[in-house]
Amino acid sequence: MKLQAQAHWILLVAILALWQSLCGLFEVSEFIFPSPSRIAASFWEHHLTILGHAWRTFWVTMLGFAISIVVGVLLGCLMGSSRLAYAAMYPLMTGFNALPKAAFVPILVVWFGIGVGPAVLTAFLISFFPIMVNIATGLATLEPELEDVLRVLGARRTDVLLKVGLPRSMPYFFGALKVAITLAFVGTTVSEMTASNEGIGYLLISAGSSMQMGLAFAGLLVVGAMAMVMYEFFAWLERRLTGWAHRGSQS
Repeated sequence: MKLQAQAHWILLVAILALWQSLCGLFEVSEFIFPSPSRIAASFWEHHLTILGHAWRTFWVTMLGFAISIVVGVLLGCLMGSSRLAYAAMYPLMTGFNALPKAAFVPILVVWFGIGVGPAVLTAFLISFFPIMVNIATGLATLEPELEDVLRVLGARRTDVLLKVGLPRSMPYFFGALKVAITLAFVGTTVSEMTASNEGIGYLLISAGSSMQMGLAFAGLLVVGAMAMVMYEFFAWLERRLTGWAHRGSQS
């Protein structure tokens, strides 16, 4: 168990060691593919700038993600509680989700201008679909026999959904959150690359245009680190709140 808990750190150290070794062995130019040591030096040199942009990306992502949770849960409940709504909405939502969200950024800039608005909405647009689908799936797969028994016992449709359907959907919900939060960071960063003068996305464009590849990679790693931290946070919440759903399968 202890080895399993540390496995990801062991793998990370191995990857960084291999990366550093290959860069030194093949004498890869730092302007093409910087080594981990060069990235660390760039981070330390520009850490105040990076952290300032990272904070902007973080809170913008969290705002868009919060909106996606609200909208995703509401639409998921609507689709999961009504076969008609599921049949009508699911194909349309699937088609909408297939659209490249980066293509929305110029439109959002026209509507809301350069700044926070496009980034928040891009994070929302790219992350609400997994939440909606998982909530709808959790509610729609409620066993008919169980629902019939509860109806016989006097439960109303709303009682079945609120007291049985939604708790039963919690594992689906937390699984969706872990996927959606990583997508939200992607959406924010993509929007910041074209429609912002702050944030990690803006930092990546600025670093790339000035050939500061160490700084660009440092920005990428910071985004990845923020996404990993939030993923682990939701995984911790999942273990705390839905441990009953796993029944010791993690042992």
